[in-house]
Amino acid sequence: MVRGNLRTASAIALALACGSMQPSRASDDRQFFPPPAGSVVERRLVAFNGEGVADRWPAVLSKKRVGSDSGRDFYQWYLSIYELRRGAYRLRYESPGNGGPLSRVTQASNGAKMWFPTQDASLVGAGTLMHAGVQQLVVQAHETGADCGGATVTVFATRPGGSVGPVVTIANSCDLDASFTSDGGLGLSGPYYGKNAPLCCPTKPNATATLRYRGGKWIETPNYFKIEPTS
Repeated sequence: MVRGNLRTASAIALALACGSMQPSRASDDRQFFPPPAGSVVERRLVAFNGEGVADRWPAVLSKKRVGSDSGRDFYQWYLSIYELRRGAYRLRYESPGNGGPLSRVTQASNGAKMWFPTQDASLVGAGTLMHAGVQQLVVQAHETGADCGGATVTVFATRPGGSVGPVVTIANSCDLDASFTSDGGLGLSGPYYGKNAPLCCPTKPNATATLRYRGGKWIETPNYFKIEPTS
């Protein structure tokens, strides 16, 4: 029995120690106001206010069908971030609506049964990128209107006044993936296009770079992908 308790305690300690780099899944039964739109695809808990805070913020990816044609469905994707207030999770940020990374999907102007942009998104996870002891949320999204479309990687963090929102967005044509690095950075990978390179022919098809927060600024090394301003 003692050995079993020790093994259990060790497992819990190890899980807590790894929490800063591993995405956490929302798992309680509190109500969401308003509930995420459509069907929930993915959920994570993010320690925006510090890893020692028991009540973390749920980040929810969901999608809602907006139309279909010839067996093909078109969806509006949503990112919803909630904070625990008065015993329930209450919406603090939604995309689209409050900003990126997702755009509003609309039907083609000529009335055709087509809706643009087509979308896909995923929660890369929660990790410590900016300040010790607090987490940021990383979301990657892809939208296509024509050609290969565009991809973004967006970092969300708390802002002055207790709100939450995007603090940096990295954009690239066609594709862009992100993953946490062991030294507190964010690894980026995708095709790199030089100044005059056509979309069919990237200058470097499998470019990699690392994004780090240093001295109050986001620094990308090498500078392959575009850092976009956030509001």
